[in-house]
Amino acid sequence: MVCALLSIATSEAQSHETPNARQARRMFDQTYQMVFGAQGSQLHYKVNIIGIYKTEGTIWTKEKKSKFIDERYIAWNDDVTYYRLERKKKAITIYDAHSDERDKYATKFKFQPDNYTYSIKDSQEGYYITLHAKKGVKGIKEARCLLDKKSHYPISVRIKVGIFHTTIKISNFKVGGISDDMFRFPREQYKSGYDFIDNRGK
Repeated sequence: MVCALLSIATSEAQSHETPNARQARRMFDQTYQMVFGAQGSQLHYKVNIIGIYKTEGTIWTKEKKSKFIDERYIAWNDDVTYYRLERKKKAITIYDAHSDERDKYATKFKFQPDNYTYSIKDSQEGYYITLHAKKGVKGIKEARCLLDKKSHYPISVRIKVGIFHTTIKISNFKVGGISDDMFRFPREQYKSGYDFIDNRGK
C-alpha cells in the first residue's frame, strides 16, 4: 500500500538520456535499493488518499517480503503467503503473496522503475526526483520523491494516480538489521479468538 513505496530497457534509450536524467535515475536506484534491498529497511509512513484511505504506521521491507502495522491492520508477507489481521473484527485473511486480491489499494500503486523517465532538482528541502510514466503505463502516472541531501534517505513521495494526488510522508527511516523472522506470521499468537479466511488459490 503504502506502503506500498520505491536500468533503462535498451542502450538506444540510454544514449538519449540527459546528464540530469542519468543522475536522477542513479540516485533513485540507490534509494530504492536502500528501501527494498537484501539488507532490509524500516520506516514510519503517513498517507491520506483523497479522504478515501487515511492511515499511518510502520513498515518493514526486505526484497519482496514486507510487514506493516497501523491502527486497523497488521500484515505479514514472507514472499509466499500474505496474512492480514483486521484488529477490530479479529479476522485474519490469507492470500497468496503475489495475489492482486490481497489489497485493492496496493494494486493501484504497482511500480516498475523502467516504466518511467527521471529528472532531479536541487532545493533547500533536499533533492526532488520526479518520475513521469512512459506512454501506455497504467497505475502511477507521476511520482515526486524528496530525498535527504546527505543520506539520500526518503522524506516524502507524492504520487499521481489518474487525476488524484496523494503524499506519503516518511520518517524514522532505518537501513539494515532486518531478520526474516520479522515477516513470518506468528500463528501461535492467534490460536484462539480469531477467524481465519483462506483466499489462497482464488
